[in-house]
Amino acid sequence: MRHYLLTPIGQAFGSIRAHPLRSALGATAIAVAVATMATVVTALDGVARYARASAARAFGSDTFVVAQVAAPGQTSRRELARKLERNPAITSPDVRFLDRYAGAAVEYGATAQRSADVIAGSRKYENAAVVGATSSLATIRDLGIAEGRFFGREEEIESAQVAVIGADVADALFPARDPVGRTVRVAGRGFRVIGVQERLGNLGGTSLDRNVWMPLGAFARAFGTPATLQVLARPPMAEPGARELVAAEERARATLRARRRLEPGQEDTFDVLTPDAARSFVFRLSERIGLAAGPISAMALLAAIVVVTNTILVSVTERTREIGVRRALGARRRDIMAQFLVETLILSIGGGLLGMCLGATVPQVVTHFSGLRTILTAEAFILSFAVSAA
Repeated sequence: MRHYLLTPIGQAFGSIRAHPLRSALGATAIAVAVATMATVVTALDGVARYARASAARAFGSDTFVVAQVAAPGQTSRRELARKLERNPAITSPDVRFLDRYAGAAVEYGATAQRSADVIAGSRKYENAAVVGATSSLATIRDLGIAEGRFFGREEEIESAQVAVIGADVADALFPARDPVGRTVRVAGRGFRVIGVQERLGNLGGTSLDRNVWMPLGAFARAFGTPATLQVLARPPMAEPGARELVAAEERARATLRARRRLEPGQEDTFDVLTPDAARSFVFRLSERIGLAAGPISAMALLAAIVVVTNTILVSVTERTREIGVRRALGARRRDIMAQFLVETLILSIGGGLLGMCLGATVPQVVTHFSGLRTILTAEAFILSFAVSAA
């Protein structure tokens, strides 16, 4: 048995040494295929991670939304018209009522938004997303404050004219300067910049770096009382579970129903958008991105198979005389087959190891040049190596 195993291995290594160029070509093809697979899996995983992180930044982690109409872009015109007619606007007294009866189950933060130009000296940033918010929003959502701070409760009560700006706004208005402490003008009013968000990127084709955050009272002074508010809510604990999140949603729904004196069985006159619904399109996008990994990897593997197959066919053709002599001397068909299969396996595993080494450098290069955090997982290593051997 030992002789049966060692003989094909020795013959395979001898053949590889005798034809280094041909063997290197086959191993290189496998290495390229494995590196491509590792690269594709790693890059797509990084994109999916980025999409989920962006969704958490945009919608909040474990956060649900209470609004007059929670998702107008995903509602038909007829349904939107029906909701606007049925649902009263969410007002500041509604938010105060929710806060009063929140207990320890839920924490609220209200926002209102509109587009406006932001000016600093002779520079202008057009159509920024100006958001009036309560100070509690900073604990409900991960706003990613890179410099300075978010405004506090006292500034909210005083309707202080302070602002936190996004990275795009900061770059456009204060190139090569620190924006914190400087003044921007919105709707003809001056706002002192107290914080700058880190760069958040895009989500669904919309930049997350064009925001200007200010206290809700200051927003109302600049633009008038908002037609309706959007309320973000979540359990007050750091990492709530599914049970706590459901309890918070039920508390918010019951409180607002009581505020509007709705009878049991009567339809809600407001919308509640759950975290899964708010981020569902991002997860669908991540799934579609993941589906691209298979075809791309298969194309690279198919190319490697063609190269290795041609390499072995050439090897068989060149050694037809040798094979005939060995058969005449008593070698069995399976002995000949074993030699070539072992030779192919050695080339594949060697190329696979080389490809994994190349693939291990990809995350570092991608992260360095794009800023997109990518991680080569153990699953990608195992998958690539298994495919190379198979």
